[in-house]
Amino acid sequence: MKGPDDELKEQEPEETGKEIKKETDDTSDYEDICYVCRRPESKAGKMIHLPVNNICICSDCMQRSLNAMNTQQISYEDLMKGMNLADMFGMDFQETIPQSQKLKKKKKKEEVKPLLDLKHIPAPHQIKAKLDEYVIGQDQAKKVMSVAVYNHYKRVATDTMDEIEIEKSNMLMIGPTGCGKTYLVRTLARLLDVPLAIADATSLTEAGYIGDDIESVVSKLLAAADNDVEKAEQGIIFIDEIDKIAKKKNTTSRDVSGESVQQGLLKLLEGSEVEVPVGANSKNAMVPLTTVNTRNILFICGGAFPDLENVIKERLNRQSSMGFGATLRDAWDNAPDILEQVTIDDLRNYGMIPEFIGRLPVIFTLKGLDKNAMIRILKEPKNAIIKQYQKLLRLDEVDLAFDDDALEAIAERAMAKKTGARALRSIIEEFMLDIMYEIPKDDNIGRVTITRPYIEKTGGPRIEMRGVASLPHND
Repeated sequence: MKGPDDELKEQEPEETGKEIKKETDDTSDYEDICYVCRRPESKAGKMIHLPVNNICICSDCMQRSLNAMNTQQISYEDLMKGMNLADMFGMDFQETIPQSQKLKKKKKKEEVKPLLDLKHIPAPHQIKAKLDEYVIGQDQAKKVMSVAVYNHYKRVATDTMDEIEIEKSNMLMIGPTGCGKTYLVRTLARLLDVPLAIADATSLTEAGYIGDDIESVVSKLLAAADNDVEKAEQGIIFIDEIDKIAKKKNTTSRDVSGESVQQGLLKLLEGSEVEVPVGANSKNAMVPLTTVNTRNILFICGGAFPDLENVIKERLNRQSSMGFGATLRDAWDNAPDILEQVTIDDLRNYGMIPEFIGRLPVIFTLKGLDKNAMIRILKEPKNAIIKQYQKLLRLDEVDLAFDDDALEAIAERAMAKKTGARALRSIIEEFMLDIMYEIPKDDNIGRVTITRPYIEKTGGPRIEMRGVASLPHND
């Protein structure tokens, strides 16, 4: 027979359990401390809030108290009044409980912020203005890139995939070598503060053959994002030398680095989940794999497309007719901006498959550099080549100056090499070698001026000593 006290004991744990579950809101800035063992929340774990006198008990002490209630017949009322604690736990609380317990402030939880916020995405005119600080000319190309990138990251930030689905704005840039294709992409990624991977299409081959797998371009992006998959899925992949994977014409051998690579890139450009190795470019049993979704990765392809001008001229010449008002067949032979006339048909005739071109909806061209553009590249950008050497010599307390005629001579020599802006660096490295070697020898030199005769190797630079008039210097 169960007495009334036994029935009360059976009902009390259920009722107290309901009360224990009613925890107060976690609004305090300080940690809770167990009423029994005096341990803070950071060491004892989550506290149980009791309704009597608003006290807290850790889970360990609560379990020990319940065990003591069952074995020693201690009532719940005595427990709530704080009585018989020494009898329950068999310890002297005067020795174990510290006299003063300093409360610690709780660590604030870090708020998870989205990688891209719609309010912080720069507008197209702001993107172009930033590109203008580093890249000279190419206004149309910078405008197209600014709008395409802005629309793409609006799509990523809002992630609105309802009845109106926004497609990706993958880009294809066409321009002669040295016109600033790679530099534009690097500046763009630095401006947006997103991970960037630059891959070379010449190293890509069909799966199973010697060379990089097609998924290796995503592996490079994952490495650039410090193996953060979420960050990598919002990055930029620039595939350079894309013209080298054009379909080979009149060949009998298997084309493992041409059309097959284009077909392998189709799913990456469109958006799919691919398994890529972490910390390596090739898959093997010893490398862990992770899944990356390329739906929000912006792909930018660039290439010089040599001989594309001939394909365009052939198409334009076929449209010429006979008569006094007809277009002459040689009217396009010396056209400086013939690449601006490119069409999708020209790219298909060049060797790019239609499915690949269709996944690059934004196609634009970059102009070749003339002499005036070369002179501006030398002195106007934030990190211009001349400014770099001026900073190097300023560390030696020497001023470096360039005559206007010297800049023209450098630009003329660069134009003759026909390698674009890359030729400027090699030319300046050549004639600055002796200056950088000789200047530290003499502490009295205060200023060096580069002249046209020095560039043309018919004279030397003007050297000014500290407090002395300028003296010609002949090497």
